[in-house]
This record gives sequence, structure tokens and C-alpha cells, in this order.
Amino acid sequence: MHISPPDTEEGSIVESSVIWVLVALVLIGAVVWITMNRMRSQKLRQRFGPEYDRTIREEGNIRRAEAALAARARRVAKLDIRPLSPADADRFDSAWRGVQARFVDDPRGSVTEADRLVGELMAARGYPVGEFEQRVADISVDHPDVVVNYRAAREIALLHSAGKANTEDLRQAMVHYRALFRDLLETRTTHPTVPHDHAHHDEVVGDTRRQR
Repeated sequence: MHISPPDTEEGSIVESSVIWVLVALVLIGAVVWITMNRMRSQKLRQRFGPEYDRTIREEGNIRRAEAALAARARRVAKLDIRPLSPADADRFDSAWRGVQARFVDDPRGSVTEADRLVGELMAARGYPVGEFEQRVADISVDHPDVVVNYRAAREIALLHSAGKANTEDLRQAMVHYRALFRDLLETRTTHPTVPHDHAHHDEVVGDTRRQR
């Protein structure tokens, strides 16, 4: 007569329970991982705004894009980014007004000066002034809404250097530089967030149009 070991059935039940516990833990871990990734993506999208989507298009992959954006944030966190003193803020503001006023008589020279002044302002705030794409990446962390202005202004400035920019292009460059400059200056409670700000555009170029 064959007698089954008394613990065989009990062992099967315990083994089955362990498997189900492990499956449950795996599922919980997956849910937590997905939730954390979604929260991370949401935070990065909120922080970087349009730069988030642009980086995804550039990288061709959400994971690589988010890793690149997170790396930007870590890099900038190590920099000594500081606000301007009231005296420096006034000095830069006055310098910008001078550049803007000269646009009527010398639009080409004003655009060149605007590009230089933006670089000086970045340096005064503590941003490294090196290769252009690195500058864009750095300011995108705390000033994401005006990065598009910087890129657009830079493209026109390059056309200008090649002698291919007309007066209307130069006007647009000044509008872009102005939005970036004011955001970096941080003298307002609200900042321009789109490149085609008609009020600012009229301020920059109104006198020129009246002369035509």
C-alpha cells in the first residue's frame, strides 16, 4: 500500500502562494515604475515647455530626450547662477535701450550689438558663454519660454553675417533678442513667451516705419 508523504499537498499550496506573491510584487513594481516615469515626464514637460517636445524630435526617443533634459538641469544646478544687483540691472537695461534706439539709423549694427549684449548679460548672471548650443541648453532650464527667441535671433544674426538678412529680418531679430534679454534681466513679474509680440515689435521698429 502506497502512502503519500503528508506534506506534499501542503508544500504545493505554499509553493503556489509564493508564486502568486511574487507575481503581485512584480505587478506592483511595474505600476510604481510606470507611475514614476509618468510623473517624471510631466515634471520635465512642465519645466521645459516647448523645449521638451523639441528635444524629443531632436533625439528621436522620449527616454533619450528626457535623459538629456535631466542632464541639463543637473549641469545648471552646479552653476553659480545669480540675480543681477540693482545697479547692474539698471546698467544693462540702459545699454539695451541704447541699442534699441540706434536701430533706426543702424539696424545691422544694432543686431550685432544686441547679440553681444545678450552674451554679456548671460555671463553676468553666471552662465558660461561658450558654444551656442550649450548656451541654449543652459538657459532652457530656467528660461524655457524664450529659448525659441534665442534660436530665431541667432539664425537671423548668421544670415546678417553672411549679408543675407534684410531690414525686416533684422527687425524680427531685435524682437527676439528683446524677449530673451528681458527674461534674463528678470526685472518684470511677467515675461514675453512668444516671438511675435506685436507691442514689443512696434516699440522696436515703429520709428523706422514712420520714416518710410
